Amino acid sequence: MFTSVLVANRGEIACRVFRTAKRMGLRTIAVHSEADASALHVKEADEAVLIGPAPARESYLDTAKVLAAAKQTGAEAIHPGYGFLSENAEFAEAVMAAGLVWIGPPPAAIRAMGLKDAAKDLMEKAGVPVTPGYLGADQSVETLTAEAARIGYPVLIKAVAGGGGKGMKRVDAAEDFVAGLDSAKREAKAAFGDDRVLIETYITRPRHIEVQVFGDGQGNVVHLFERDCSLQRRHQKVIEEAPAPGMDDVTREAVTSAAVRAAQAVNYVGAGTVEFIADASEGLKPDRVWFMEMNTRLQVEHPVTEAVTGVDLVEWQLRVAAGEPLPMKQADIRLNGWAMEARLYAEDPSNGFLPSIGRLEHFVLPEPGDGVRIDAGVEAGGEVSQFYDPMIAKLIVHAATREEAAEGLAEAVEAVEVWPVRTNAGFLGRCLRNSRFRSGDVDTALIAAEGETLSARPDDKVLDAIAVALTAEDRWYDRDGRRNHDWGSPWAGSPGGTFGLRLSRSPRSQYAARLGGRTVVGSVMPALDGDRVWTVGEGETALSVEIDGQSARAGERVVAWTYGDGDDDVLFDRGEAVAFGWRGGVASRGAGGGVADGSLRAPMPGRIAAAPVKDGEAVKAGQTLVVLEAMKMEHALTAPFDGVAQVRVAVGDQVTDGAELALVEAVDG
Repeated sequence: MFTSVLVANRGEIACRVFRTAKRMGLRTIAVHSEADASALHVKEADEAVLIGPAPARESYLDTAKVLAAAKQTGAEAIHPGYGFLSENAEFAEAVMAAGLVWIGPPPAAIRAMGLKDAAKDLMEKAGVPVTPGYLGADQSVETLTAEAARIGYPVLIKAVAGGGGKGMKRVDAAEDFVAGLDSAKREAKAAFGDDRVLIETYITRPRHIEVQVFGDGQGNVVHLFERDCSLQRRHQKVIEEAPAPGMDDVTREAVTSAAVRAAQAVNYVGAGTVEFIADASEGLKPDRVWFMEMNTRLQVEHPVTEAVTGVDLVEWQLRVAAGEPLPMKQADIRLNGWAMEARLYAEDPSNGFLPSIGRLEHFVLPEPGDGVRIDAGVEAGGEVSQFYDPMIAKLIVHAATREEAAEGLAEAVEAVEVWPVRTNAGFLGRCLRNSRFRSGDVDTALIAAEGETLSARPDDKVLDAIAVALTAEDRWYDRDGRRNHDWGSPWAGSPGGTFGLRLSRSPRSQYAARLGGRTVVGSVMPALDGDRVWTVGEGETALSVEIDGQSARAGERVVAWTYGDGDDDVLFDRGEAVAFGWRGGVASRGAGGGVADGSLRAPMPGRIAAAPVKDGEAVKAGQTLVVLEAMKMEHALTAPFDGVAQVRVAVGDQVTDGAELALVEAVDG
């Protein structure tokens, strides 16, 4: 066994690999960009090396710099994590040519599975069923358009070199095909440097089933059962679980044996995932599951497999890379219970899931233990950067049954407290409590079908009322649960007071308030100076609110973070965060900004990927004016109303947060 390992990655996967490596007594080495100088993975490594500026192409994707760091530190092995260079055959060859141990599959296997069209052809020859579609080399618009028509709409356009939902577009009608193709090619080029695509028939009730496989240098290949990753948003996984709900023994045998054949066909060594798409219109059937692709690396969702099998997959990676045989035989690998994982992203579901960047002034995750596992890549005080993927942590729960795992994970994500960076914690909680999800009736279209219910934050009235309830509560505590007599509501003892509320965003210090044993009933009064006004009365039981004749109830765990000078507070309720502040002895919450003036501003720094509208062109409400590429994804900014567009940017421009990209002027009449 080698004695040191360098992880050519960042964030939570680097921290994850370090955890196992340290347990095995290995020296750990991190590499980092200038933007990550104070990142968590740098602090957790035994040694760290700066390898370049913030952009990944100048640091994490620079093979020469990574190898130089390995030489400088005396690293004996390199683990690529996932993303970045993890599926780059040339990088793997360069690592081995430098005399280092490559902790990954053979370069030939990476190449064989790296291009989706070639991989599908290879799988057909190996007897693995594949999805019907077009895999041809002719990439002309005319040919691709004709093939889409032959396959029949809806179709799925996928980047040949793709992964992670990038360069993937669903097209429902012929008139939308060229626009979808252009967008897919742009994303593919930006993410993978290759804009070639393939086209598949779009399965109307698809389930995403994947199988964890593992091979060693002695020719042994095993599977560690399946995962279900069907709960997705725009082809990005949201909740993953193992095993797959509704999977019977016959179907499991069919899909796992097909995955093993796929790995054997490329002489696979190390951890890999074979992904399948299933037609779930009549449940999971062995003849309705098709190969999609193979990921020749460790997956983001590997913890759920570890939970139900009791296997440390990173330890297996390290041992197999050192030449050892697989630690277990197929017959010895058993399923135990159920596991679910949620991906915590720095993004705002109520604002089109736009990524959120900035400093994590307040960052609280549930405590690990009792079936709860936390894989985090950041810490309180850290930065969420515009340059990298917005995933900041993974929350994993293992339990005896699926229902217990779902409930435990829902409670975990609802305990998340993050500010001022926005997260999807509340969205995750609503997904986990969705009745269709709880029943196992899951497909990749579930979130799209119930998007407004799942994506929208709770009604503003409810949040306002909960905030008012906090102002009426006189029991304030610090984080250790001790009474803090210096902090109290200005309305303590006067529950009949009247107040207005406004949003505020300027955190400063750290106190917490917890509610209990009180009902607060509010009724909406006429607005005063543009603020909502409430009358608040005292009741007897848990926190609830009546608004416009309808009752609303807060979560059982409601937390408020109070700032040092008492001017501003943030309320956390079931993963959601809302801020309010004190003005003149009353709490006020004002209306937020918008695009009423027709100005479209960059929600974050990024690059202009497309500007399909010309300056002075008449536009309709909802029409795309500018496409911003940021944090590895495209974000379309649309006209807020009919009018004439003034475009302020050009394709290729780098823009800062808040920069005006376009302006729509309403036409008289």
